[in-house]
Amino acid sequence: MDRTDRIIELMGSLAPVEGYNLSALDDVRFLRSNQPLHRVPVLYDPGIVIVCQGRKRGYLGDEVYLYDAQHYLVVSVPVPFTMETDASEAEPMLAVYLRLDFTLAAELMVALDDFPGLVDAKPRGMYSSPMDESLSESLLRFLEAMHVPMDAHILGRALMREIYYRILTGEQGGSMRAALNRQGQFGKVARAIRKIHGCYDQPLDVETLASEAMMSVPSFHAHFRTVTDTSPMQYLKSTRLHQARLLMLRNDITAATACAKVGYESASQFSREFKRFFGRTPQEEIQWMKRTYALPAPTSASIYVSSH
Repeated sequence: MDRTDRIIELMGSLAPVEGYNLSALDDVRFLRSNQPLHRVPVLYDPGIVIVCQGRKRGYLGDEVYLYDAQHYLVVSVPVPFTMETDASEAEPMLAVYLRLDFTLAAELMVALDDFPGLVDAKPRGMYSSPMDESLSESLLRFLEAMHVPMDAHILGRALMREIYYRILTGEQGGSMRAALNRQGQFGKVARAIRKIHGCYDQPLDVETLASEAMMSVPSFHAHFRTVTDTSPMQYLKSTRLHQARLLMLRNDITAATACAKVGYESASQFSREFKRFFGRTPQEEIQWMKRTYALPAPTSASIYVSSH
């Protein structure tokens, strides 16, 4: 059995049910999708998505991000975009999701500082990059360990560290290192994004967010769009709508209750914007998601949507 076949075999065991499958590590999920998805709005937490079978495409502005068995996806800051999945019952989409551990990444970046020759690149909020042999081998060792409970608990984090190392030193590792350094304009925008995700249920305006980023409003607008391909207020609205959808799905609350919890003052405005964004009314969307996805219970490593 070659490496690719063994990876798919292991993933089939680690992700036996549709949707999210929990693992021995809080920051790791194994994902399965048995059906195709078409242009679903998503908002990813910072993390790494490695597709082992099937194919995903992310659409952000004019860019298309392919992640499949030959490409992985890295998200450095939460980015709203649309995603589609190629999958079927006969050949399900199987993927590993690693929520970004900033402490682990920082430790590796400090260690890498002792070795000259690595060149930083322009920081990017999201990128897809080809899998290479080294990363594929590291992934196989990781999945082998995660398949055995004792190995997963004792070796899992060390092998996850190896995957981080391969990505940080890989073809586009310079972009990830630059983004995680949180320096320059990218770092200032990242502060505003953290403000949005921490305070989306509170009144926020562009002046407040620009102040958080320590930038003028015109400069903030321009740099925010460079990182996220959207405006600050559109990003805030997207975040609120995604959070409302999760609240309704997980807590079985009404649209009116969710609307208030995410900072909307007008229920009618919330309903209009929700349908425009997701293409369905809140009730229709939740019914569709319950038929389509399986979500784990919320944890410290919860993800904004169920459609990675």
